[in-house]
Amino acid sequence: DHVGDVARWERCLVGQGADVDDLVQEVFAIALRRLPSFRGESKPSTWLFGITRNVVRAERRRARWRRLLGREGADDAADEATPADAIEQRQLRERLYRALDGMGERARTAILLFEVEELPGEVVAERLGVKVATLWVVLHRARAELARRLDALEGR
Repeated sequence: DHVGDVARWERCLVGQGADVDDLVQEVFAIALRRLPSFRGESKPSTWLFGITRNVVRAERRRARWRRLLGREGADDAADEATPADAIEQRQLRERLYRALDGMGERARTAILLFEVEELPGEVVAERLGVKVATLWVVLHRARAELARRLDALEGR
């Protein structure tokens, strides 16, 4: 009943370049897994919108990291990439890793495992030996520090 709504919300929220069908499937997989915990305090559409918003947020974050690491459309872009594009991508990656190298070990590792390797938060927290709630704080601070370091490297 709600597939059309979820697809429409995702097209609106995610913008260009995402495979909406895959995201719709992800939303309903999560909804099915969480169905036993749905208390009925809100409409199903409100509950599904919350899941959709979180799935889109995660996809947009992954897309940002793929762009930073030069992984976006790697198969298609390889045929169309110019030498200037390759140089620019290499320089971007070098700046990213230079900024990461200046960070504390825990923050750097959290960013690399969660954002680059795309491991689930629970796995990253376990590997770092911290609680999941602590990991979210570490990631929040690490992202802010990384943004400051990248800005400094770019002369902003």
